Amino acid sequence: MKDLNNSVVAEIQISYKPAISDKPIIKTALDAYTIMRKYFNPDTIAYKEQLVIMYLNSLGRVIGVYGLSEGGTKFTIADIKIVFTIALNTASSAFIIAHNHPSGNLKPSQADIDLTSRLREAAKLMDMKLLDHLIISPFGREFFSFENDIL
Repeated sequence: MKDLNNSVVAEIQISYKPAISDKPIIKTALDAYTIMRKYFNPDTIAYKEQLVIMYLNSLGRVIGVYGLSEGGTKFTIADIKIVFTIALNTASSAFIIAHNHPSGNLKPSQADIDLTSRLREAAKLMDMKLLDHLIISPFGREFFSFENDIL
C-alpha cells in the first residue's frame, strides 16, 4: 500500500512468466481435448463438474491451462471476469474452454450454449477469439466440440 495525500491506494501488479519450453500448437479439437483432459481431477470427474481453460497465442501455441472452477453434480461457475483477466494478463489471442458432464451426456445444456455465446461476444470486444468449447465425458475419450459438432 502507498500513502498518496493521506489516501491509501492499493498497488496492482501484473505478472506472467512464460515457460521457455516448446509448447504445442492446437490445430484440432482432439489436440485441445488431449491436453485439457489431463487437467480434470480423475478422482472427481464422474461426480463434479469442472471448468478448464486453455489460453493460446496468435499462432495457436499453448500459453497455459487454468482450472477455473469445480462445482457440483450439475453445474460449475464460469466467472467471465476471471476468464478475461487471465487472458489479458497472458496476452492471449485465443482460448478454449472445456467442462465435463459427470453423467456422460455430451449434449450441451442451454446454460452451456449461453455461456459459449457470451464468451464469444466478450472476446470479440477484446480482439480475442473463443476457438471452441468442449464438453467432456468422464467415460473414455468421448467429447463434444461446439466447433465440430454443429447443434
